[in-house]
Amino acid sequence: MARSLLTAPRWRSPLRGPRFTAVLGMVLLAGITVLFVTGLVSYASYNPDLARVNDKTPDKGILGFYLFSWPTDPPWLYRLTQGVHVTLGLTLVPVLLAKLWSVLPRLFTMPPARSLSHALERLSLVLLVGGALFQFVTGILNVQLDYVFPGSFYPLHFYGAWVFFGAFLAHVVLKMPVALRNLRAMRRHQPEEPSDLVTLDPDPPTLSRRGAFGLVGGASLLLFATSAGRSFDGPLRQTAVLTPRGGPEPGTGPNGFQINKTAAYAGIRPAETTAEAWRLVVTGRSGTVRLSRAELLDLPQHSAALPIACVEGWSTSDQWWRGVRLRDLAALAGEEEPPDVLVESLQRRGAFRTAALRANQVADPRSLLALAVNGEDLSLDHGHPARIIVPAAPGVLNTKWVARLTFGKL
Repeated sequence: MARSLLTAPRWRSPLRGPRFTAVLGMVLLAGITVLFVTGLVSYASYNPDLARVNDKTPDKGILGFYLFSWPTDPPWLYRLTQGVHVTLGLTLVPVLLAKLWSVLPRLFTMPPARSLSHALERLSLVLLVGGALFQFVTGILNVQLDYVFPGSFYPLHFYGAWVFFGAFLAHVVLKMPVALRNLRAMRRHQPEEPSDLVTLDPDPPTLSRRGAFGLVGGASLLLFATSAGRSFDGPLRQTAVLTPRGGPEPGTGPNGFQINKTAAYAGIRPAETTAEAWRLVVTGRSGTVRLSRAELLDLPQHSAALPIACVEGWSTSDQWWRGVRLRDLAALAGEEEPPDVLVESLQRRGAFRTAALRANQVADPRSLLALAVNGEDLSLDHGHPARIIVPAAPGVLNTKWVARLTFGKL
């Protein structure tokens, strides 16, 4: 058996063993698979093949396969998938740390590589551990709005996910038979088989394995309870004390719900949003139309109850939006059938000052150029004088402070 320094004081915990590791590994197998799938769903929701402005990983190659156009039903789809992605990621942190702790001695196994196959296994382990830490750390920093990455979060998290999940799959193929064997033996109350994870000179136990599982599960439950509420309104949001969009609502009244970025942050000057200064420029097959806010209000007005959901995992419940249907604006610009649209904002900085929407999103009768919310004009922070609201779309595609709509094939 390879020597892993298990007789050293730092590796003498009696908790370590193949069964402890196997249980944690099976939890991570299920959880990380869901994280990967919901991450791909989040990627698809941005419609990256529609237009370059939506694609934050232009050099993705075959990794950026795209299977379907993002739907508009159910309208809470992105709220659900991204809420699961972020909340589950936070909840799995204690499980991941416990799993890494349980196999820590193997990182110091001597000799480092006994054969070519062993060397490849060790390399996959380095990619697995490094990839896991990278993905969880960058994801948590993004949730906390701490943009301290050496580049954009989108490509870092996207490419990191593929590296990590590739190593994860290799590890599952190698270790699944052993994990299943240990779980079957545990159910049958059979003695634990010899393993390099079992210390030869254990310290006296201060905690049972059942207690250790309870500690890990309790920590995960605590993270869940203090973060999941940011996807709801009312008292539940106030339980989300560990996330930036938790706690009390940012204001009161019809516009008193969560926002991602303020007008000041986006560089919006109030003077350019006044009735005298602002015009919406709409371009399509028949040319260009310029509309004041008063002229937009004279067009047929429609309402839709839709949530706002952001990549950081927070969301609001349905807000009542009122404005002009996007498909009506397309028709005004000479488009007989609703086409794709490029939306441009007054916003001067940020990754999504322009965004593209597919024809199916434009055609949906709930897709609006919103002028009011919950019975009141939009506030400046919520996108006054006009903003996009589309069912099931990520928050960044619901562009605020809209200045121009260009309809046509993108």
